[in-house]
Amino acid sequence: MSYTGDVVQGGPAAVRELDRLTIAKIEVGGFGNNVYLLRCKETGDGLLIDAAAEPDRILDLIGKMPISSIVTTHQHQDHWQALAAVAKATGATPIAHPLDAPALPVRSREVEHGDRIAIGVLSLEVVHLRGHTPGSIAIYYPGHIFTGDSLFPGGVGNTQKDPQRFDQLYTDVVERVFDRFPDETWVYPGHGKDTTLGAERPALPEWRARGW
Repeated sequence: MSYTGDVVQGGPAAVRELDRLTIAKIEVGGFGNNVYLLRCKETGDGLLIDAAAEPDRILDLIGKMPISSIVTTHQHQDHWQALAAVAKATGATPIAHPLDAPALPVRSREVEHGDRIAIGVLSLEVVHLRGHTPGSIAIYYPGHIFTGDSLFPGGVGNTQKDPQRFDQLYTDVVERVFDRFPDETWVYPGHGKDTTLGAERPALPEWRARGW
């Protein structure tokens, strides 16, 4: 079956096979959080995005192969409840932006906008998207972007009706994501279904006008 990104609580992983990378997605916890496991096909090295909840399920997803890093997209607790347990079990290095890292339960390697994260012989780009939280980050691999709670099907992330925060997040999402990457880029959000930049691009003026 082709990858759709549709997953359910307690269900099997959705797995996407790229030329050099495998992406596996599961849903965990009471808030419908998505967890993503990326694995370099050449070396077997893995990277986890958002150890959100249910550490046993996440460790089952990881299996016996190594992971070197755990990226936390932002500081909200529903995205890191399993972080300490998974980091301890795997020895992987936690990674976060310095503006959100102090809120996490473990010390993290801090990354800034434009930094690179290695996964085996591959390299992922850090994209800082300010607004949902001060240190929210997305992770970009050519053709694929993992956006945490900064971009979803139908809009940007929650900014608590704060116009300054919305303006910052909308501007960052437009300038750092939509203006840089092509329409076929697949978007993997922190909750719910996946989308593409092409599917969302026509609605950008509507998002700006409504303010959320």
